[in-house]
Amino acid sequence: MTGRSSAGRRNVGIFAHVDAGKTTTTEHMLFVSGRTRALGSVDAGTALTDWLDVEKERGISVRAATTSFVWRDTTINLVDTPGHVDFLSEVERSLRVMDGAVLIVSAVEGVQAQTEMIWSALRKLGIPTIIYINKMDRIGADREAVLRDIRSYLTPDFIEVQHPIGNEQQFAGSADLWGTDADEDARTALVEAIAERNEELLQQYISGEAEDWKSHASGMTKRAELFPVLYGASGRGIGVNELMDAVIDYLPEPGGNREAPLSGIVFKIERDKTMGRMAFVRLYEGTMRNRDVIRNHTQNIEEKVTQIRKVEGSRSEDLGTLEAGDIAAVCGMSHVRIGDIIGDPGAVPEEVRLAVPLLTVQAHWADQQQYPAVVAALQELSDEDPLLDVQWLQDERELHVKVMGPIQLEILTSVLENRYGLQVSFGQPSVIYKETPSQPGEGYIAYLMPKPCWAILRFRIEPGERGSGLRYEAFVRSEDLLPQYQNEVARRVPEALQQGLKGWEVVDLKVTLIEGQHHVWHTHPLDFVVATPMAIMNGLDSVGTKLLEPVLQFRIVVPEENGGRVMNDIVLMRGTFEAPTLQGDRLLIEGRVPAATSLEYSMELNSLTKGRGTMATFFAGYEECPPDVAAERTRRGVNPLDQSKYILSVRKALQG
Repeated sequence: MTGRSSAGRRNVGIFAHVDAGKTTTTEHMLFVSGRTRALGSVDAGTALTDWLDVEKERGISVRAATTSFVWRDTTINLVDTPGHVDFLSEVERSLRVMDGAVLIVSAVEGVQAQTEMIWSALRKLGIPTIIYINKMDRIGADREAVLRDIRSYLTPDFIEVQHPIGNEQQFAGSADLWGTDADEDARTALVEAIAERNEELLQQYISGEAEDWKSHASGMTKRAELFPVLYGASGRGIGVNELMDAVIDYLPEPGGNREAPLSGIVFKIERDKTMGRMAFVRLYEGTMRNRDVIRNHTQNIEEKVTQIRKVEGSRSEDLGTLEAGDIAAVCGMSHVRIGDIIGDPGAVPEEVRLAVPLLTVQAHWADQQQYPAVVAALQELSDEDPLLDVQWLQDERELHVKVMGPIQLEILTSVLENRYGLQVSFGQPSVIYKETPSQPGEGYIAYLMPKPCWAILRFRIEPGERGSGLRYEAFVRSEDLLPQYQNEVARRVPEALQQGLKGWEVVDLKVTLIEGQHHVWHTHPLDFVVATPMAIMNGLDSVGTKLLEPVLQFRIVVPEENGGRVMNDIVLMRGTFEAPTLQGDRLLIEGRVPAATSLEYSMELNSLTKGRGTMATFFAGYEECPPDVAAERTRRGVNPLDQSKYILSVRKALQG
């Protein structure tokens, strides 16, 4: 066994807006390749990749599903991702482990909100992408309109490598423009589109030198310089074979050396009735085998692998080995979390953040005796989706979770009932606000009583740029404050900022430790665990904090006669918009609006326009609230500003 192990393999994600046909396309690929004997159907609840009960009931994907098949002697690992914006976190995690992508666009609806969001993430990560225009057989399919959308909202660097034959009910597939009987004009346009993007190729084209233009198109696609467009109607199996060929022709093989030191990432966690916790790992370098002891770099621990399994929906088989370039489920790692890096972090690509939960909800259950079971179930689900970020208020016996939207809440309710047998409901969602310092200032604590203890800290607190998060520095001599104490302070500052003066996370600030003292005899190692939150809250109390709210970028398309009313609504919601543009008899309005005021507006718009208006929104960041907007959240635990009470509560917790 030497060198590179990944020839004859592709790792491909299928991405799209909800209902563009991802799962249907995946099921046809599995059937055509011989991976499944019967064709799975989303509508009939028999799709292999939609195997959760709730997915079968709702006919939507809520989890990224991994599957694989062989086509032209190449193993294709395929990840079918959810299309609904409420499950964007699943898409985000899948993006990180893909070498190539198929982006499906509906020929009827064109480029939609989620399509655009995923596209920008694919470009940020430089992932080679094929664009597949599906549903060409549907009434309303409009190739020219979709290509205009792609040019406007995605990229001008696309090339049509096929020419559709017929449209709507007459759609009969596509002609391959590389084929010998291809339309001459379309073939010339394709070659010119490739040549004009490369000076050397352009010279060769002008001089009439014979070239293997398809191999140039393939190379440029693998470098994410060009994006081939294909056409199909997956529901009828038209275009699926050609799409599978394109995956092999245009998307890259994974790199990686199976002899190199281990390097991989955990991108998904599931629980199996017999195998227990399964961590889905993409390996970039090295080889992992059953019974290996591996290092979790993120948590700085070692764990033993009991089994490596290939998982297909609700079925799985023991592989025994996982090599560089491949994906599998690893059993036995009981402490592993999503995002953990296995082995050396060097080969693991960066993370792209798409999903930002903007809503928080409280869980309710009828039987008080079920409280421990509900806590355990939600914490388990939080392992599988860390963005749920379960807040467990022990004293108040309350549970709060963060969510993306109402569909996710419905799914969460269903999973709690089907998997755990728990009847849980959720309160009204409320928007997640944040805080930021109003002005520069200092926070100070001299934690000297009750003995034995000694910890003195002084922080400089300054507002930062919007979206900058937390920057932390320390300028203290090690003889004044030992390095291990300084490390403890650095660890505790982000924790201390989880709840500000109004109960929300404090962001966009710089915190600098400018003074610190320990005592040779009296300082206990845990003194700085107690002191840091008190000094930080003392600082926030002296500088004050401003409230920040989440803001959405929106794109609304409405019949022209509804335009005036919609623009008035936007103003009432504290929104802003650019000059509207007319598209035929429809008005396009783009702008920004606070999430808090626009939660229900897409339903209002639907009612106002009798279903003819659409509203697409993207998270655009946090902005300062107007002075008349107030939002406070009940604090969890004792406030460090109440120092004596806080010291007692933390000491008790640390001893316990």
